[in-house]
Amino acid sequence: MKTKTIVSMVLAFALLFSMAGCAYYPAFTQTQGSNQNSEPAQTEQPSQTASDAPDAAEEPIELIVFAAASMTETLTQIAEEYQKDNPQITLVFNFDSSGTLKTQIEEGADVDVFISAAQKQMNQLDSSKDAEDNPDGLDFVKQGSRINLLENKVALAVPDGNPKDITSYDDLALGLKNGDIFLAMGGSDVPVGQYTQKILAFYELDEEELASNGCITYGSNVKEVTTQVSEAAVDCGIIYSTDAFSAGLQVVDTATEEMCGRVIYPATVMNVSKHPEEAQAFLDYLTGPKALAVFESVGFSAIN
Repeated sequence: MKTKTIVSMVLAFALLFSMAGCAYYPAFTQTQGSNQNSEPAQTEQPSQTASDAPDAAEEPIELIVFAAASMTETLTQIAEEYQKDNPQITLVFNFDSSGTLKTQIEEGADVDVFISAAQKQMNQLDSSKDAEDNPDGLDFVKQGSRINLLENKVALAVPDGNPKDITSYDDLALGLKNGDIFLAMGGSDVPVGQYTQKILAFYELDEEELASNGCITYGSNVKEVTTQVSEAAVDCGIIYSTDAFSAGLQVVDTATEEMCGRVIYPATVMNVSKHPEEAQAFLDYLTGPKALAVFESVGFSAIN
């Protein structure tokens, strides 16, 4: 009896061991994909990265654009359409006088794209220019990206009703000589002010004398000059045609190239940009038909 009992116990242990083995090995082989009667394990599928996923969202990018104040309305409108087609891009604008923007860039402000209302401020940041144009040897322009984007006109605008009946720059010059006209213009560090200084010099007018006689008041950028005309705080103002259009002001004359030169807006990707490829893509868009249609609707023209 003892012998039979011992044999029975040995057989029982052997059976339990065999069952335990059957519970383990099928699970192991399934993870290796060898069990054809079961669905493949997850490890059998190649892992899918975020870039492979068909609906993976692109990483959001913030582009900082420094642009002349005269571009406020047009670039704001263009940005709405651009961001519809490029939802991963957020455009952040800093609009001010080109001189102020140039100073901010020089002092280390974050910026991806710069659009100036004159060549002077852009040249002062471009290392490819000589010491006359870039006296401080500044290097912020990404070489190969700079373009001449647009052309504008320097306009003589008057308030509603044109109380002094000014019809031309000739009228302005005569009225200033006689002390009969109060003119708003940009300061000497603002492109529109620099163009105005050339117009005054064309008519052989002494700006300093006119200012001391109370015939001239100044704005820190073209928008401030435009506001003074809109509010009839002055008899007239020298601004850009595009700003006059946006403000609904009457333009009585535009300056010729002989009077103040061409008003060219250069644009560039900055070499300090954190997103140079995206910045270049936006700059390219500004030269395309959709953006140019917006620019031309307010008086800008493409560079020929």
